[in-house]
Amino acid sequence: MVKARQSKFKQSKFKIEKEGNTPSQRPAPPIKRQRSGQARAFTQVSTQTNPQAIRLPQTVTPSLDSANSDLIYGRQAVLSALEHQRSLNRIWVLSRLRYDPRFHSLLNQAKGLGATIDEVDHRRLSQLTKQANHQGIAAQVAAYEYLDLATLIEQAQGATPKPVILAVDSITDPQNLGSIIRTAEAIGAQGVVVPQRRAAGITSVVAKVAVGALDSLAVARVVNLNQGLEQLKAAGFWIYGLTTSAGQPLHTVRFTEPTVLVIGAEGAGLAVSTQHHCDQMVSIPLQGHTASLNAAVAASMALYEVYRQRWVDTLHLHP
Repeated sequence: MVKARQSKFKQSKFKIEKEGNTPSQRPAPPIKRQRSGQARAFTQVSTQTNPQAIRLPQTVTPSLDSANSDLIYGRQAVLSALEHQRSLNRIWVLSRLRYDPRFHSLLNQAKGLGATIDEVDHRRLSQLTKQANHQGIAAQVAAYEYLDLATLIEQAQGATPKPVILAVDSITDPQNLGSIIRTAEAIGAQGVVVPQRRAAGITSVVAKVAVGALDSLAVARVVNLNQGLEQLKAAGFWIYGLTTSAGQPLHTVRFTEPTVLVIGAEGAGLAVSTQHHCDQMVSIPLQGHTASLNAAVAASMALYEVYRQRWVDTLHLHP
């Protein structure tokens, strides 16, 4: 009986192997998906299809891009705006500077005129000014109001018999324009003329570099610079264009009449059409290997030469 049972076991084992149902040949059980994966997939679909779905809170940073062109910062720039009572919409200031004797009364005066005073921390000011050197204070001012050229001419002629005006041609760098405005006001020029197209306008960067000069120096904006130069000629001004070469050396020119100095962009220089509207081209002699000067540096040197001659003439008249 034992032999019969062993024989029967061998037959059943043979039958299983023949049918291919050995443990090594059996298909593996299907892998179950993880619940967490299903939950993630469900959450993603839900938040996309259902606007009311719960979302994680996000930190929203207010944007001031619309006001960046009217944002000035730095102690001297803001102090000058306060002293000249420029129209200020809002002022951001560090708490320790809010009660500084130089600013306290002026800030209170601006507040009385409608400006909002916000005491903020250093991080907020850095955010507003895009990490610029704000020196603890920034202000949003009304858009800069340019003079028309006729008004600038009238004011310049009323200020002195021999006014000096700077005209800039295709200067797109606001740092250069700010430096030119700062130097022009410091030396004593009566105004600056900028073209409307293909040139930098008065922005927060220009105001920062000018360090308050915009509050006491007039800037006129013209649609066409060449037509503006002709208008200045008709008013009695002599037009001198600065060039890197082929002009009369600056120190040999006598600036005895109302003067307009036309400064071109660094590298490109004055446009040919603009040169045709100048009465005379002048150049700054260079002895080194550098081919040209920065536009703001060239403007400073030309302005100084004009006023140096006038100071010398004044000394001769009053020994």
